[in-house]
Amino acid sequence: MDRISRRSQGLEGVRFGDHRISSLVFADDVVLLAPSSLDLQHALGHFAAECEAAGMRVSTSKSEAMVLDRKKVACTLQVGGEVLPQVEEFKYLRVLFTSEGRMDRENDRRIGAAAAVMRFMSRSVVLKKELSRKAKLSIYQSIYVPTLTYGHELWVMTERVRSRIQAAEMSFLRRVAGRSLRDRVRSSVTREELGVEPLLLHIERGQLMWLGHLFRMPPGRLPGEVFRACPTRKRPRGRPRTRWRDYVSRLAWEHLRVPPEELEEVSGEREVVQIFFFVDANWHQVL
Repeated sequence: MDRISRRSQGLEGVRFGDHRISSLVFADDVVLLAPSSLDLQHALGHFAAECEAAGMRVSTSKSEAMVLDRKKVACTLQVGGEVLPQVEEFKYLRVLFTSEGRMDRENDRRIGAAAAVMRFMSRSVVLKKELSRKAKLSIYQSIYVPTLTYGHELWVMTERVRSRIQAAEMSFLRRVAGRSLRDRVRSSVTREELGVEPLLLHIERGQLMWLGHLFRMPPGRLPGEVFRACPTRKRPRGRPRTRWRDYVSRLAWEHLRVPPEELEEVSGEREVVQIFFFVDANWHQVL
């Protein structure tokens, strides 16, 4: 698939700073990128031809078209005479992407998936008295938390998201502790009793760890190049959205007191980045 993708690359692609990205490939899951529907149709036709030459074909039943724009824009694509459905959202590598470029739906989906896990395990695991707390917390760490926080490294943690994540976290932990909201016991007390760190700590640590990985990536690695790129497209009218880079830089300043201009230098060396947070803020070693 990598060979097919390389051979089918043309002038199409989306520009990120000095780089042009025409496709994303993971195993046999491929995303084609182009600045217009005409360019995308040309790229799709070239890609389909290379697949046929290699004895494969594009599955139209599993292929979709989506336009990343704040306004609705039509995009009609065809493969072998069949028109691909245009959607407002699609999943790629277990993450939901929307045409508006927001993560709200993905956050809601993760919280819903975690709630489904808890409902499934509620009577057989969480509320089962014969099962020890240690076993329940092991399931919490190995199943519930990964389901809830998958892809959290690139979340922008607004107050709404933080509140909903904390609510989902404590919904499980209170059941393990044999409590409910009516007991009016503070969440910090429940966590301390169970010996569990706050889930927001886990999320924000992971975000800073990923930031460190991005800064340490050698030239040519796609994630690092996209992270450093400055988009050339004109910003739409209205209040600008919070960029992940701005969010995580502010996070590093608030908790680590590392100014944005020094962040790359500090994150670039593993030996230097042995940073500790105050226990009062429930932070531990990072990066």
